[in-house]
Amino acid sequence: MTVELFCLCDAATEAGGKLNILGAFDRVWSKEVPAQVAQCAVAARVRFGREEEGVHQLRITFSDDDGALVIPALDSTIELRFAGGELTLPINLIVLLPQLKLPRIGDYTVDLALDATHVASLPLAVRRPAEGQRG
Repeated sequence: MTVELFCLCDAATEAGGKLNILGAFDRVWSKEVPAQVAQCAVAARVRFGREEEGVHQLRITFSDDDGALVIPALDSTIELRFAGGELTLPINLIVLLPQLKLPRIGDYTVDLALDATHVASLPLAVRRPAEGQRG
């Protein structure tokens, strides 16, 4: 298994096996806390080998810098079925997060786990805008 892409973005869709991503980011600017992100998504493209055919558990977590979960863990199950002579199978994952609230200014981590094994992380920072900067 290879994580080809893992990002936090404004929006993501899938069409015809293509993963479409709009506005990848790693920073949220907010004058007030909790910081609110009206709409965002976690997008991932993960490639599996034929030997990994079967059912797998996915988990995405958002944690603060103390390791506490900011929102409940997002769990999903995928079933991989290979057709014909394919040696690998890409899976596009999209999790929409309307009204994401981040409780304080600081650093966060978005983690992806497959079958209870950590496979990727993203940093996410919440910062106050500088004087005169729009937040």
